[in-house]
Amino acid sequence: MENKFKYSNDNKRYHTLDYFYKNKFKSKVCKISLNAGFSCPNLDGTVGYGGCIYCSKSGSGEFAGDINDSLSKQFETVKKIYDIKWPNAKYIAYFQARTNTYAPVEKLKSMYETVLKFDNVIGINIATRSDSITDECLDYLEELNKRTYLTIELGLQTIHEKTAKLINRCSSLDCFYNMVQKLRKRNINVVVHIINGLPYEDKDDMIETVKYLNNLDIQGIKIHMLSVLKDTPLEKLYNDEKFHILTKDEYIDIVISQLENLREEIVINRITGDPKLDDLVAPTWLIKKFCVLNDIDKEMLRRDTYQGKLAKKNSN
Repeated sequence: MENKFKYSNDNKRYHTLDYFYKNKFKSKVCKISLNAGFSCPNLDGTVGYGGCIYCSKSGSGEFAGDINDSLSKQFETVKKIYDIKWPNAKYIAYFQARTNTYAPVEKLKSMYETVLKFDNVIGINIATRSDSITDECLDYLEELNKRTYLTIELGLQTIHEKTAKLINRCSSLDCFYNMVQKLRKRNINVVVHIINGLPYEDKDDMIETVKYLNNLDIQGIKIHMLSVLKDTPLEKLYNDEKFHILTKDEYIDIVISQLENLREEIVINRITGDPKLDDLVAPTWLIKKFCVLNDIDKEMLRRDTYQGKLAKKNSN
């Protein structure tokens, strides 16, 4: 089929982030995760308490930096490791932990402008909530977007209201939709986080989430598998109710179906989770990240399918 793998490399059948960066920046690009010590409106009572039920107490993201270190030290610690393998790499500073626009704009400016001065930084990724970007912040982000490669990552997880209530998301689908429109009106790139395997959702529910996103003007998506982490409300729910945790084969099947329903130009920023072993309760198969990635590739080859296959059909 013509242009079947237009946005792929390394025999992938989906539009990888590595391919996108290499074509845009003509260089290897590495993201360095940072912990700037932000809070969250779902923790302090502004919209809720306790956070989403899957969030760890540290809120540090999978591999964000040490909150006790300065942004400069966090950045340099990881950069030294990457420099060994990719001495000519360029970098994107990734504000990952908690809600990274949840502060006065002057504080945001001091942090974002600081990292732009680091060596070979060509962009900033900011993970946040759709209810935590003020109009003043939007004005600043619009200006910032003209000076660097800016991406806003919005946590949605699911479009289904029943699940959103269960996971204590404390923000509405309408709020998410409106923020996507506001960001795109200012030409700011949007990446959306979703989670597969949320309690009591089935395959159709997860595919519906992707079909909804496919109709929005988004530039990328992160697909995660639900991780049950120690000392979280989700762990208690799991122990009490024994809800079904997707097997690796089920996850792979769902992800492939999701990819088939996504426009080929949407960049797949992540296709599986990468939890810390010490924190993980279930599923244990997530520990072998590269096995999951390889098995996705093998199954897509076996099915002779690719990203956008059904999205194209549905658009006709």
